[in-house]
Amino acid sequence: MLKNSQFVLSALVGVAFLSGCATVTPVSGTFPDISPLAAQSGNDQGQTVRWGGKLIETHPEAHETCFTVLGEPLRRDGRPEPERGEAHIGRFLACAPGFYDPMLYRSGREITFIGRVEGIAHRKIGQFNYTYPTLAASTVYLWPIRPPRPRIQQEQVYMGAGFGYFPGWWYGPGWGYWPGW
Repeated sequence: MLKNSQFVLSALVGVAFLSGCATVTPVSGTFPDISPLAAQSGNDQGQTVRWGGKLIETHPEAHETCFTVLGEPLRRDGRPEPERGEAHIGRFLACAPGFYDPMLYRSGREITFIGRVEGIAHRKIGQFNYTYPTLAASTVYLWPIRPPRPRIQQEQVYMGAGFGYFPGWWYGPGWGYWPGW
């Protein structure tokens, strides 16, 4: 009886540990590798995809809200990856039923959609005609704002000979340490 209890307890601890390692979001899952740039051809209509990136504009209409998005590569959990620098995978339009407040869904926020590719739309960016793939979104996920990264203070170590007082924690012959110089 004691062995069974230990086994069950060990199994529960293991499951709890493993579930803590996996991040599950409403946009998690496996989807076809179709980018907005590839969908500009119009050949991917009807495919269910997961696209995301940085919001450019939010347009509430009578029965739906449409979003203009600069697509970015997504992590496994579906969050856009700004760490890849300026890599983007094309712009797209996503429309979802209902009202989404443009003050919450504002320019620059990270967002991910799951939906069906409906076709293409032609809109202008300045004077340039751009082909936008359109997505009928069934899932809209606005990511929490990332906390600002802490500013890293540069630390420099100089070596030399001589005596004197230098800002830092040591003075005397040999070397010195100057934080943030």
